[in-house]
Amino acid sequence: MEKIKRKIKLAIEAGKANPAKVGKDLAPTGINLLQFCNKYNDMTKGQLGQIIPAEITVYEDRTFDVKLKTPPSSFLLKQYAGIQKGAARPSIETVGTITQEQLRKIAEIKLPDLNTTSVESAMKVISGTARNMGIQIEHD
Repeated sequence: MEKIKRKIKLAIEAGKANPAKVGKDLAPTGINLLQFCNKYNDMTKGQLGQIIPAEITVYEDRTFDVKLKTPPSSFLLKQYAGIQKGAARPSIETVGTITQEQLRKIAEIKLPDLNTTSVESAMKVISGTARNMGIQIEHD
């Protein structure tokens, strides 16, 4: 087993990784940037338009592994609410709304990356993020 040199987390748009975008973070590790970009783009080509975080494990021999994460909650909330950005003053402003069903969908997408196995608990976590962004959740 190779020794791990470094772990790096990057949030990149799916299918759009290129050496110019990832260079400042990955160049110091000595891995082949083009090889990383090709691998990431291949892994995410079915999710174009989404931000897909990657956890890159760099080994001492300059090889690497890429593990994809789920898109950030804020990204998914903005997508479902149809807004560009969250509220400047979330406790005062409301910039968008999502339904309970949309909240459940986001929670199901995020579940693998949250420290819970219950969709209901995940929904509570996501609703907290929504509140902090000025997004209201419609109650049935």
